[in-house]
Amino acid sequence: MDDRALRVLEFYKIRTMLAEQCVSPLGRALALELTPSSDIDEVREMQAQTEEAVTLLTALPHHPLVPFEDVRAPLRLASIGASLSPRALLDIASSMRAARAARGAIATDREDTPRISSIASRLATFRNIEEEISAAILSEDEIADRASPALADIRRHIRLCNDRVREKLNALIHSASMQKHLQDSIITQRNDRYVLPVKQESRAFVPGLVHDQSASGATLFIEPLAVVEIGNDLKQRLAEERREIERILAALSALIAPESSMLLNNLDILSLLDLLFAKGKLSRLMRGAPPRINREGRIRIVRGRHPLLDPASVVPIDLWMGDLFTTLVITGPNTGGKTVTLKTVGLFTLMTQAGLQPPADYGTEIAVFSRVFADIGDEQSIEQSLSTFSSHMTNIVEILNNVRDDALVLFDELGAGTDPTEGAALAQVILRGLLKRKIRTLATTHYSELKAFALTTDGVENASVEFDVETLRPTYRLTIGVPGKSNAFEISRRLGLSSEWIDAARQLLSTDQIRFEDVIANAEYHRKVAERERALAEEARVEMQKTRDQAEALRLSLEKQREKAVGDAKREARRVLESAKAEADTILSSLRKIRTEAGGGAEAERMRQQLRESADALADRTPEHADASGAPPESLRPGDSVWITHLNTRGSVLEKPNAKGEVWVQAGAMRLSVSIQKLRLADSEPRAEKTRARAQVDVAARTVRTELDLRGLALDEALPEVDRFLDDAVISSLGSVSIIHGKGTGALRAGVQAHLRKHPHVAEFRIGKFGEGESGVTIVKLR
Repeated sequence: MDDRALRVLEFYKIRTMLAEQCVSPLGRALALELTPSSDIDEVREMQAQTEEAVTLLTALPHHPLVPFEDVRAPLRLASIGASLSPRALLDIASSMRAARAARGAIATDREDTPRISSIASRLATFRNIEEEISAAILSEDEIADRASPALADIRRHIRLCNDRVREKLNALIHSASMQKHLQDSIITQRNDRYVLPVKQESRAFVPGLVHDQSASGATLFIEPLAVVEIGNDLKQRLAEERREIERILAALSALIAPESSMLLNNLDILSLLDLLFAKGKLSRLMRGAPPRINREGRIRIVRGRHPLLDPASVVPIDLWMGDLFTTLVITGPNTGGKTVTLKTVGLFTLMTQAGLQPPADYGTEIAVFSRVFADIGDEQSIEQSLSTFSSHMTNIVEILNNVRDDALVLFDELGAGTDPTEGAALAQVILRGLLKRKIRTLATTHYSELKAFALTTDGVENASVEFDVETLRPTYRLTIGVPGKSNAFEISRRLGLSSEWIDAARQLLSTDQIRFEDVIANAEYHRKVAERERALAEEARVEMQKTRDQAEALRLSLEKQREKAVGDAKREARRVLESAKAEADTILSSLRKIRTEAGGGAEAERMRQQLRESADALADRTPEHADASGAPPESLRPGDSVWITHLNTRGSVLEKPNAKGEVWVQAGAMRLSVSIQKLRLADSEPRAEKTRARAQVDVAARTVRTELDLRGLALDEALPEVDRFLDDAVISSLGSVSIIHGKGTGALRAGVQAHLRKHPHVAEFRIGKFGEGESGVTIVKLR
């Protein structure tokens, strides 16, 4: 990729923004070295990786990477047998922790992020080594006592020596005979030896070793003879401590040595992941979108925002080229946004080819070019005696000598800096030559000749940036298909130039020039009218969407009310069934008493008849439903009871149907208009439901088994089966029954037996004997 294009399009600033999103120095180095690729497969792969990074950053509660340092140099030292410093070992442990955290955070089986999951799966973990280093080294200046038993023992002796020395010295400084010889009653250290500050003139009264003296010579720092021996012991222990620490560091370094190559590979993988997640973070920061990639030179930018401008004030642009035309000529006033548009297209292309998501909306499509050439800005060279025109022409010549058919070329103010007539002629020739090769080209200009060239040449299109003559400010909006009007006369009039002078200047224009400017003005007028109409249509669409959303909210509200009504009906049905079950239990209890008494046949028959009547009552109390398959009512009057089929609830007619076949119905707290086609008369319910309900509770004709197999059922499924089985057994006058629950874990057996202990039909129960199923069966004796 052309280095000059990277510079003038400010791609280096994008790389700096990317580096700021990295968590490691290695990731930042990769970000600062990032360059666009011209290989379309590589570009697609990089874009897919960036999109996966965005997905993971959105899905995970925190960043999947933790900061880590560049430990390549210490790892190479460890691989050749060197002993590493505590700081280096801690940094290596930190990189191990980062690899383990990344592998744990990025699930290797995620279906929506296969590329990053595959990269993370290659990370090796060394938790044992990491924990050994973390346990042994507290900081770069402190080794833990638990690093080795020998170190703990040495430090215990050091503490004892320190205590003994301090104890003896404290006794000396608090003695009355010694205090008059001391400058201060303190204990201090010189050369790792405990000393007392003694007055120079009292040297003879304090026997000991002089280790130092003050700058004035008035104070001598003396180690009293009473602690010299203990001090020697302490000195020896400190030397032993240093040797033990060196041994520990060497041992930890030896653990790392055989794994150094895998740890170096981990660093490469972590650096790549850091770069990918930095791309994802930058995309979220810029509100970027994944662009579609093509090799055919198509560019379509949907609400693109220049990434280096303030997001709060930047005006989005819509731009397309590459299908119907390959050259776009952009005109408009100075500071109107022409150069920004040029840079946006170039920078979007470079970002896309580097795997970055440009700040635009979905639907954006960017082509992959072999090179991007840009001649933007005034680069006069005093050293080379180049004028503005010469500088531009030097760059243009270099571009024309190196450009390929699959390149993107950007010209800012093509042909400027010289005689307008000659400059416009040169610009047309250059654009015509690039057009002949179908090279994608964007050029900004003020020349009317180039506007006319774009209007009359196939494959070339005009575009303009808007300027508000009323406020004398650019709007920065880009319009494709309409050339820009200079507005020089209108701007001059607004700024106070006399109308007489402006009219005189207008007379100097040729008829063709005036006609051309009028055509542009007319096209601009109709464009603004169309834009206003489009805005009105958009407002109507938004209002329609709002109305549709309100209708959907009403539908959801009605659906919730219907679900509530169904739930209330189910609860009422459950209450009715529980009441009927209680009544049936009472009747069954009476039947058992009658069975034990003589001459109870007539009473038993009376009880059976009462049970049938209870079943009839249960069927009568079942909530009514209209036959949804029946015909809608032919006529309705206020007060009629109806069933609303699509809401599955009852309602009452409030008014007669209108001409549209709709009627107002009161359903609970709701008053709604319903089509007659969705209504059924509520009293048209057939008696089939009641007949079925009676048949379901008519227990007289049941065939009762003597055993119940519960294997394979959960406890909450088994207990209702047990209740029904025992009810049938009692009605059929069975003395005992068997319940098969299997052996298994014993949970089902324990739950069933706990239920049997409080069941009214059960007199006693026991575990099956040999031949009966043993612990897998419970034998129940009925009352």
